[in-house]
Amino acid sequence: MDPTLAAVLGGVIGAALALLSLGAMMISERAQRKIPESPEPAVPSGVATVLSVLRSSAVVMGPEDQVLQASAPAHVLGIVRGERLVVDDILTMVRQVRRDGEIRQQDLEIVRGRLGATQYVSARVAPLGSQLVLVLVEDRTRERRLEAIRRDFTVNVSHELKTPVGALILLADAVSEASDDPEAVQRFSDRMRVEASRLSRLVKEIIELSRLQGDDPLENPGPVDVNLVIEAAVDRCRIDADDRDIRIVVKSEPELEVLGSEDQLAMAIGNLVENAINYSPDGTRVAVTAHPIGDLVEVTVSDQGVGIPSSDLERVFERFYRVDRARSRETGGTGLGLSIVKHVASIHGGDVRVWSVEGQGSTFTVRLPLRLDPAAGQTGLSSQDRPAVPLAPTPSGQMKKETAS
Repeated sequence: MDPTLAAVLGGVIGAALALLSLGAMMISERAQRKIPESPEPAVPSGVATVLSVLRSSAVVMGPEDQVLQASAPAHVLGIVRGERLVVDDILTMVRQVRRDGEIRQQDLEIVRGRLGATQYVSARVAPLGSQLVLVLVEDRTRERRLEAIRRDFTVNVSHELKTPVGALILLADAVSEASDDPEAVQRFSDRMRVEASRLSRLVKEIIELSRLQGDDPLENPGPVDVNLVIEAAVDRCRIDADDRDIRIVVKSEPELEVLGSEDQLAMAIGNLVENAINYSPDGTRVAVTAHPIGDLVEVTVSDQGVGIPSSDLERVFERFYRVDRARSRETGGTGLGLSIVKHVASIHGGDVRVWSVEGQGSTFTVRLPLRLDPAAGQTGLSSQDRPAVPLAPTPSGQMKKETAS
């Protein structure tokens, strides 16, 4: 081969090899410089932990309006289903925040279920990074209901106080005008005494009910003998019962103890006995019984009175609610007695129930947890182990305890 041609071919081949080497080196450098990128987490690290300890309903929304993370309260509240935020008003707030990055807060009403129950919530929406949005929702339903209760309570109290106060003013004017008529003065003064007593009782029960509705824990709760509570309640009503020839028959069992306040329980049972007397015809009977059922004690007050219409049974424990307003005015009833019974039973861990048929009478039952016997490690004796010790009325109306057979 010609030396010149061989030199040219060698140079071309060398140049090609050099180009190939250079290309390989460049590809290798690019490969080395390229670091595999790990995908960014959809939710920032630690957000799930924070959401789990929040009392609010918390939701993290993704860029496509999908739910990326939701706390348990959010599911319970019903604003999240699967990967969707089902409340349109909150979803609109999410989109607005994603668009302009401004924090928004709004009070909303959410209608849930077929019955159309309304929930009142406060929603706060804020940006979480460039694409994520954080939603915090507080359930304000209970607060709104309490506010409505307080408002209604204030209105009812104002209305109820006007009646005796107005009557006292009119009677005072009547006494002044009848100053030269001793009989009229005596009649008006007697009526003033009745209205003043009603006003005093109303104020006392309003104060007591307000304290009970505050859900304050019992101060220094202690063991309470249910039989002593019943005796105090019956003793409070004995004079009114004797005046109308109404017999109070008490049957109870020994060693029934609950934990709580003796004064409050005596007031509650006394209210039931007083109501039974007020709404019973003369010459009838009111029965008070107490017996254990499992780990509860049931105290029942039954009468042979006018009974309660079925349409009113669900409302008898409401404040100021009276089935028969005319009769309540005659007896001096305030409409607060049964509401006080309900709250006393509630703060003692129990409840109150009512059974009634018009023309046949009513039975109110207060159920309370029996006090645990530390020595026996159980709640007293069973009903089979307890000897019955009834309290029967003597001819004079006094109560005495019969010995067990």
